[in-house]
Amino acid sequence: MPEQFDFVSIKKKANVHFNGASISHILVLKDGSKKTLGVILPSEEPLTFKTHWAERIEIISGQCSVQIADNPNMQIYRSGESFQIPANSQFKIQTNEIVDYVCHFE
Repeated sequence: MPEQFDFVSIKKKANVHFNGASISHILVLKDGSKKTLGVILPSEEPLTFKTHWAERIEIISGQCSVQIADNPNMQIYRSGESFQIPANSQFKIQTNEIVDYVCHFE
């Protein structure tokens, strides 16, 4: 897993959700593909995100609990792990620490 993305464009305006509990920036790679690079801050309640495209969330640092689509169970993901979310779906995520992540649109 590379430590960095080379030759990218970065959208200057941040995506801020849930009163700042989730902040990310869009990266556009040389081949035209997009990713978001962001952080999720601790929250009392899970944050619910809706997806338009299939996504793979790669946890760079930290640990979080995730509930994907209609699955009733929360699963824990840690640094170095990732999870998939289907297109036109949703997921809930909650953490007690700062989580750095990359969202790969697939």
